Amino acid sequence: MCPENQEAERLERPDKTEKFVPEYRGNLRDHMIEIPRCIAQASGIRIFGRRIKSLVFTTDVAIIRNINADAVIAVYPFTPQPAITHAVLTAAEMPVFSGVGGGITSGARVVNLAMDAEALGAAAVVVNAPTSNECIGRLKEVIDIPVVVTVARMDTDIASRLAAGADILNVSAAEKTAELVRRIRAEFPRVPIIATGGSTEETIARTIDAGANAITYTPPTSAALFRELMVKYRGD
Repeated sequence: MCPENQEAERLERPDKTEKFVPEYRGNLRDHMIEIPRCIAQASGIRIFGRRIKSLVFTTDVAIIRNINADAVIAVYPFTPQPAITHAVLTAAEMPVFSGVGGGITSGARVVNLAMDAEALGAAAVVVNAPTSNECIGRLKEVIDIPVVVTVARMDTDIASRLAAGADILNVSAAEKTAELVRRIRAEFPRVPIIATGGSTEETIARTIDAGANAITYTPPTSAALFRELMVKYRGD
């Protein structure tokens, strides 16, 4: 068989050493956002029987409807509002980790927002780094979904967070994220860790290698995506 025919046959038949994954994309959704494929190397975190490796960091419902992430992490720099949680849950086809405060918003309001998020169908609630251990404990008393506690500082007392009831750690320490993940993993080898992976496959891979079970991915904004389309439409 000539080399050309051998190559054609190889392309037509899946390699037995690799899994062949049939894929349908369609015409209208062909330009959807795809998360970096290296995130597939993460172990994932299984929540209510569903394994989650990638979380998209956004509250933009258009992005949520057009990305292939395993889950949404809906946290934002404003006081959490049930209307926002409801909008994200309505748009999402995947589990939603709903932000319920813990920084400016604190105390009983955080607990009430968490109860509301659970009632609306959130898969987990996320609290900010300043959240008190007392508040974490109160959350665990009233909700049955995971409490995800954000860790942003190298000197955070992880043991006290876990003792208070944190189910999952959400590590977000900018350029020190991978280092902090590695430090936590060394002391707590079984704790579930979500971590921000940065903007490149290299930084994502480094964070996974450090011990992150799942990666938070920040997608391009709708404005940036529209800018690319407009360049194409104008023929620039």
